[in-house]
Amino acid sequence: MPNPISAADVKALRDRTGAGMMDCKKALEEADGDVDKAIEILRIKAGKRIEDRGDRVAGEGTVQTYVHHNGRVGVLVEVDCETDFVARTDDLVTFAKEVASHIAAAGPRWLSEDEIPEEVRETELRIFEQEASDKPAEIREKIAAGKLAKWYSEVVLLEQVHVNADKHEGKTIRELQHELAAKTGENVFIRRFTRFVVGE
Repeated sequence: MPNPISAADVKALRDRTGAGMMDCKKALEEADGDVDKAIEILRIKAGKRIEDRGDRVAGEGTVQTYVHHNGRVGVLVEVDCETDFVARTDDLVTFAKEVASHIAAAGPRWLSEDEIPEEVRETELRIFEQEASDKPAEIREKIAAGKLAKWYSEVVLLEQVHVNADKHEGKTIRELQHELAAKTGENVFIRRFTRFVVGE
């Protein structure tokens, strides 16, 4: 019987590769807990975007803020990296500020798909399946999955296209995060965010 995969194992693999939590969990399950094999699985599935960054932990970073000019919406965001040097660069600080202003405008509910409670995900999928119930049976599932993916792009920060689409060439927050990681050669993570709205 395969060993159960612990949350600590999943987090360790995520810290090493920068891949999503669910992807890391699936890769570890497929590799029966073998970390090196899991990294290989991730690299095959995600192409060149995944690299083994070893035990380099993103323990440095920056907290940036955005407050809308009317003073009614404010955001705090933490973006982590590996070294104090990168944490102080204009690239990281600017990225964090851009993410904060995006969060203020787009109002994501979760950072990643992994954070969406299972019951919420299942409810949405049921609704999308109902909406597709008048379509031929063989394409219903595909339609529902497509609608779910579109919903992710509306409510999950990493899946959202940056609100300043022209400046960022229509890239998602995840793509911009990966670009910065590639440019700095370090793990770069949006660790958490909080959005405040007056009266909410």
